[in-house]
Amino acid sequence: MSHSHAERLSPLRLQAGVDAAEETDSAPACLLDQIVGPADVQALTVPELEQLAADVRHRIIDVIARNGGHFGSPLGAVDLTIALLKTLDVPTDRVVWDVGHQAYAWKILTGRNERFETVRQYGGLSGFLKRTESPCDAFGAGHASTSIAAALGMALARDQHDQNHRVVAVIGDGAMTGGMAYEAFNNAGLRKTRMLVVFNDNEMSIGKNVWVVHEMFRKAVTSSFYTRMRREVVDLIKKMSPDSFINYAHRVEEAVKGFFVPGIFFEELGFRYIGPVDGHNMGTMVETLEAIRDWPGPICLHVITRKGKGYKFAEDDPIAYHAAANMKIETGVMAQKDGPPALTKVFGTTLTELARTNPHIVAITAAMDSGTGLNIFGREFPERFYDVGIAEECAVTMAAGMAAEGLRPVCAIYSTFLQRAFDQAIHDVALQHLPVFFVLDRAGLVGADGPTHHGVFDLSYMRMIPEMVIMAPRDEVMLRDMTATGVAYTAGPIAMRYPRGSAKGLDTSRAPQAIPIGTGEILRQGQRVALVGIGNMVGTFEKTAELLENKLGHPVTVVDARFVKPLDRALLTDLVATHEAVFTAEDNVLAGGFGSAVNEMLVEEGLPGRVVPFGIPDRFVDHGSPEQLFEELELTPDHLARRILAHLGA
Repeated sequence: MSHSHAERLSPLRLQAGVDAAEETDSAPACLLDQIVGPADVQALTVPELEQLAADVRHRIIDVIARNGGHFGSPLGAVDLTIALLKTLDVPTDRVVWDVGHQAYAWKILTGRNERFETVRQYGGLSGFLKRTESPCDAFGAGHASTSIAAALGMALARDQHDQNHRVVAVIGDGAMTGGMAYEAFNNAGLRKTRMLVVFNDNEMSIGKNVWVVHEMFRKAVTSSFYTRMRREVVDLIKKMSPDSFINYAHRVEEAVKGFFVPGIFFEELGFRYIGPVDGHNMGTMVETLEAIRDWPGPICLHVITRKGKGYKFAEDDPIAYHAAANMKIETGVMAQKDGPPALTKVFGTTLTELARTNPHIVAITAAMDSGTGLNIFGREFPERFYDVGIAEECAVTMAAGMAAEGLRPVCAIYSTFLQRAFDQAIHDVALQHLPVFFVLDRAGLVGADGPTHHGVFDLSYMRMIPEMVIMAPRDEVMLRDMTATGVAYTAGPIAMRYPRGSAKGLDTSRAPQAIPIGTGEILRQGQRVALVGIGNMVGTFEKTAELLENKLGHPVTVVDARFVKPLDRALLTDLVATHEAVFTAEDNVLAGGFGSAVNEMLVEEGLPGRVVPFGIPDRFVDHGSPEQLFEELELTPDHLARRILAHLGA
């Protein structure tokens, strides 16, 4: 960030309500320009740290407004980040962040400011923590509720190696709704190892926090009784002698924590509780972290922050500004895309339509009501909508319980997040033959969120579950029909997966109708070569067919498999019998995916080795736009046509 860049942004302090520290004559126009790494932060005074916080917020706002990315969470964590870097020796001391999109300031201040323009861009910085990106990123984070367990493991390893560095976990942004956090709290409290958990309490995840414990905290620390008690105790302590002060202060601390603040909650788990502390008061944060830095045993520091801090529009509406893209900073207005609605909206609208005539339909999500389109359902049927927070395991088993009692639960979760409930899908749903309808949004390559969010494993991990039906729509009309299919199917569990992105603009006025389970559809009849796609790749194969026909001089068969399980055995065996070459395509890993399913079925039919599958190779795919990633993986129509022609020797 150059000085000219800082000068260009300076009017935003007034226009957009961006907080700014008082600048002195001796201070540079942009203190951030002087920061190369953590050691430079350690050398600053508290007033300089406050100025640095303002500079970092300007940097985040400017880059994300133009390039897109998470917005509210990183703004809220700026002061906390700076205070940690001021009081710790990073990277020797380990800091593990939960929900990695809090950590933009961390990236900026740990040697990556010059590259921050590339965050979430193809070939650029990850939008999350990444161990291969910097030694300061102690542990990768893309999913929630993992930080305390990872930090505990690091602290125990430190003890095993007889080392003495500090280990800190920063958890918040909804991650405390996940059960894994409490499992780790329990184990850390039992083992009494030295570590610090910073509970970054900003009241939010992507949507409003679904967490009853937080409401308990809020009521406790904002009650007039607690406020009056604190004031009166402080006045009394000031009048006491030093010896009696020490004894009485300890007793008061325990009593106040036990009855009026959330301290007892953490202390019963074996942690020493400190707080709540204003996470935007730099002086208090630095003083507190320095005071507790070398305390023995597990410590929990409760920090109150505000999502979107420093940008008025994000502070006023943290849900809308969880992420930003193509935003005009002065007004907070984000450019709206013209064209067809998102597939997510098509699903939410369709399910709501079906629920009007089927009172047994209920909808469940895990902190992703708007991300899955269920906010549409929830507005019309609030009494039939359930958001369990970041607790996918709970969502799936709760859906199983509902199905056992005759309801039609629709469990809508991102593909990558449903991985966390794999055991529940097997044992609590499928083993008991319960008709839960799984809807997996963000299937395939999702883009800028990268490998932690790509939904490229679902066909494989769902396909191995006995009795699971799996379908994937090629467009919005088929999505509506498959939604009706999933609601109507009662013989056992059924899943539909679909990609992030816009619909094709097709006419969706026809009422959705169920399709026969395990049936494919021939979209164009050809000869010699057959292309069998699933879901998002059907459209790709249709374009591939046009390129092949121009080269081969004859039409090519294109099939929408529609179902990965059960497969349309009759259709597929007929294709193999009547075509010289058959190819499949999927936006899922090849290992155990759709192509594998087809070849396994053909082995059973005595027709092995007759199908060539295309899909995601055996590696993690980095971040970038879907178009860039499909190009990299050679899964575009042009690439597929060339690969098929090479296979044919044409």
